Amino acid sequence: MTPLELFFDLVFVAAITQCTALMSHHPTWQGLAQGVLVLALLWWAWTGYAWLTSVVNPEEGGVRIAIFAAMAALLIVAICVPDAFGDLALEFALAYGAVRAAHIALFWIASEEERELRHSVLGLAASTGVAVALLVAGSFLDGAGQGVLWGLALLLDMGGPFFIGAEGWQFVPGHFAERHGLIIIIALGESIVAIGVGAEAHLTAGIAAAAILGIALAAALWWLYFDVVALVSSRRLVDAPEGRDRNELARDSYSYIHLPMVAGIVLVAMALKKTLADVGDPLEVVPAFALLGGIAAYLLGLVAFRFRHVHTVNRHRLVLALCCFALLPVAVALPPLAVLALLDAALVAMIAYETIGYGEGRSRLRHGLAVEPPSS
Repeated sequence: MTPLELFFDLVFVAAITQCTALMSHHPTWQGLAQGVLVLALLWWAWTGYAWLTSVVNPEEGGVRIAIFAAMAALLIVAICVPDAFGDLALEFALAYGAVRAAHIALFWIASEEERELRHSVLGLAASTGVAVALLVAGSFLDGAGQGVLWGLALLLDMGGPFFIGAEGWQFVPGHFAERHGLIIIIALGESIVAIGVGAEAHLTAGIAAAAILGIALAAALWWLYFDVVALVSSRRLVDAPEGRDRNELARDSYSYIHLPMVAGIVLVAMALKKTLADVGDPLEVVPAFALLGGIAAYLLGLVAFRFRHVHTVNRHRLVLALCCFALLPVAVALPPLAVLALLDAALVAMIAYETIGYGEGRSRLRHGLAVEPPSS
């Protein structure tokens, strides 16, 4: 991880924060869908740069200046996010196009002497160009029309690498896994920021309790990823055969499967912000769904992540994810503090059960003595 990559990611933090703001200012089903759609667009732009900086050194020569320019465009995108489905739709689309254009241009330069990489970059440029054109066209529409075109743009953009093949891509596996781990931490940081923003510089016993429960929830989500899963997956990626197999593993498990995990954390952040705003009243249906659905999306992402790497299903996480959806009627009836406490207790109980079940295998893995995950 280079300092410039971390600097770039800080701008992405601003964009994630704006997605939370978009959803919290419009706590409706439409607002939730819009926030997730914008987040997915931002994610695809970010993960493209994660691939790029495994090929080129962002600290060298003109690449540094190009990254700065992309950061400026990404900041404009972030500023536009709260009104991306309103008066700033066109500005969002154009600035987003600039971020993607800088990415393609740098990849084109990097692939000058790599025939297979150049072929992959050409395919990515085509899918990106079509996607950006649809974003611009959709910016002139309102409501459902804009959402449909932007959703189609996202589908075509994310589908491009899947259909053009994975043979030509190049990356450094350890660095690639590290960057995606950092972005999970950044998203979790956004949930903590949401707690502070939701409190609005006030402190009561209820707000203090909600803040503590919120931190416990974020810590549990951190544990579920970094205690074992991230270590196993990183080693699997490093050990995978170089070429198509490794590239497809990276594409599927990091570029694709990490999206629902990040989206789940952002949904939880939105719900925590709403919880802190009024700890005395039950959550409305949409924020309650964001809280439960966010945790479920994160858990399902982890289940898919593990399955893609080691071809086993973590049944505990799968069952808890399904239970989260079933708890929605309860979440809108109970005080929000009770809902947070219930979720914390469920996550902590599952973590304790898994940790005991992993036994010595977990310790060996965390000390670099095992490459296979403990059975659970």
